[in-house]
Amino acid sequence: MKREIIKTSDGSTTIHIPEWNEQYHSIHGAIQEANHVYINNGLKYKSSNEIAVLEIGFGTGLNSFMTLLAAQNKELLIEYVGVEAYPILEEELLKLNYVAELGATQFAKIFESFHSCSWEEKHQITPSFSLLKRKQFFHEIDDKNKFDIIFFDAFGARVQPELWTEEIFLKMFLALKSEGVLVTYAAKGSVRRAMQSVGFRVERLPGPPGKREMLRAVKM
Repeated sequence: MKREIIKTSDGSTTIHIPEWNEQYHSIHGAIQEANHVYINNGLKYKSSNEIAVLEIGFGTGLNSFMTLLAAQNKELLIEYVGVEAYPILEEELLKLNYVAELGATQFAKIFESFHSCSWEEKHQITPSFSLLKRKQFFHEIDDKNKFDIIFFDAFGARVQPELWTEEIFLKMFLALKSEGVLVTYAAKGSVRRAMQSVGFRVERLPGPPGKREMLRAVKM
């Protein structure tokens, strides 16, 4: 499918898929959404200094890059696993402006390395952040009791409902450690009920700009 780079309301870019009228990040602000959903309500929710993160939809690398920046600022040790079936292209990467918009030009080479480093291998990007990219479909995930946090950033249920089912959320539940947390921008009732049906305790939280609510689910 055709993909194009567009600018979102906070000045940061994202990838738009015209055929689906769907974006990799919110059109109301890619960076604002990532910061609100995944950093403030996900990463900062955990009190531990050593955190294993699974991202469902590695995509542009924005969520992982912002996690690295947070690790630098908060002295966290992060093991980051990003799952993606369809990696972005180099020409798309060159048009993303996250480094400049985040005021992180000193980390420009690191952001590039997120996309240039090999798949299926763990890379120690900085002393406090390691990255493993897995090229796989979400239904192939079979981790058990491994992660403290899941960033669930799949395309929306409107275009890919098969990614928001009990089957998928059971895989997420099993992949998390006890008291592990899943955060997502989504807030549909069907999504919340699917999470609850597999054992999550789910809470609605205020959403990022342009969205009334988001969900945070905890494995009890």
